[in-house]
Amino acid sequence: MNATGRDLPQLRGDARRWFEDALLATLEEAGAVPVSPTQVRLFAVLDEEGTTVSELARRMGVTRQTAHQAVHGLVADGLLEKAPDPASARQRLIRRTPEGERAHHRAGVILRRLEEELAARIGRDAVDTLRAALETPWGRPSPLDPA
Repeated sequence: MNATGRDLPQLRGDARRWFEDALLATLEEAGAVPVSPTQVRLFAVLDEEGTTVSELARRMGVTRQTAHQAVHGLVADGLLEKAPDPASARQRLIRRTPEGERAHHRAGVILRRLEEELAARIGRDAVDTLRAALETPWGRPSPLDPA
């Protein structure tokens, strides 16, 4: 029986928001360019060599329009750039600028510090167990009998 009555996807969402809220607050306190939670998630799924807007949308679980709006804001802020896609003349790759690389590195440092803060709050063993469960391959989901 679960203590809160909430399912795992809800709890995972709460955990993601805890990290996002703390990351955004820390970046704001440091005077960094303001970004939205959607833009934070975009940075998290962006490949080093660049990613198309369609693929970013798929990875983020949002519409192409939402991903495009997030990209547009980050391009305007100088954190991302659009480059030709060598695999397709019709598509562009979205990739980090040098300033975007610095911001991505800063965010990684903050997230590691937040993980240590979480370990101080709930215990290192709990964080290590959570990490191990999330890093374990779960396999492809299969439909269950609806009954």
